[in-house]
Amino acid sequence: MSTTLNAPAGLTVSTTGLVHIYRAEGHDVAALSGVDLTVGAGEMVGLLGPSGAGKSTLLTLFGGLLRPSAGRIRVGERELSTMSEEELDEFRSADVGLVLQGAARNLLPYLSARQNVEFAQAAAQSRRRELPTAAEVLELVGLYERSNAPLGTLTPGQLQLAAVAVAVATRPGLLLGDEPTSQLDHEARDTVLDALAQINSEMGTTVVVVTHDPEVAARMPRTVTIRDGRVGGEGRAGQEFAVVAADGSLPLPPHAMEAFPPGALVRVHEEGGVWTIHREDGQGQ
Repeated sequence: MSTTLNAPAGLTVSTTGLVHIYRAEGHDVAALSGVDLTVGAGEMVGLLGPSGAGKSTLLTLFGGLLRPSAGRIRVGERELSTMSEEELDEFRSADVGLVLQGAARNLLPYLSARQNVEFAQAAAQSRRRELPTAAEVLELVGLYERSNAPLGTLTPGQLQLAAVAVAVATRPGLLLGDEPTSQLDHEARDTVLDALAQINSEMGTTVVVVTHDPEVAARMPRTVTIRDGRVGGEGRAGQEFAVVAADGSLPLPPHAMEAFPPGALVRVHEEGGVWTIHREDGQGQ
């Protein structure tokens, strides 16, 4: 592998009390209502949760495409919530690669995969960073042999690989994917996931992916579940954990809500280093 693919260290992403409110049908809607989250440099993380939970909004904020209504968001050394529009433009072109849902939204249809990568790189030539060749990028995602083929002759999986190649053409420290494997068959899905893992490993890029697919989530070393606009849980090494929020609240996983419904009185008890939660009426623990 060429040394030009060795990117600077992946970027850390951290949020504190992140809130995003938008208007819908004359009403304010809180898409995010206090997200405290850190994604370490070089991590590969899946964002999970039901539709409308705020996953894609959070991803968009990570990429500097939206401004938060409140709270702080930091990517690498940059505090996005205080940056000017010009600074955000520079950030988006220099540090972030974005794969939107649906390959066609990421590609110019009249160009080949190689030409799409070269087009993406042309806008970054003013940056003081050595870029890989288009051939190196396409080899990394497994599309080298189809580099010059018209996009119309590529399979859906190959088109998604081309979209991923465009997103990493400028060697970003952060790669964001919004459902990058949706509408793909299992073989194509796994090929795209292999490419993302290769980018994470070879380039050191921090990768954050939104997904509804449990099989995609199973491939992620770490998952973060967003519920009702907040971090509702995490998965690591196949184990699920609840996450204590900055205000001390503890969102319960859905299967625990039957034992501890909203409004239930509970006692938190410690004995011998083991903490337990008891229903005051003794019905759950």
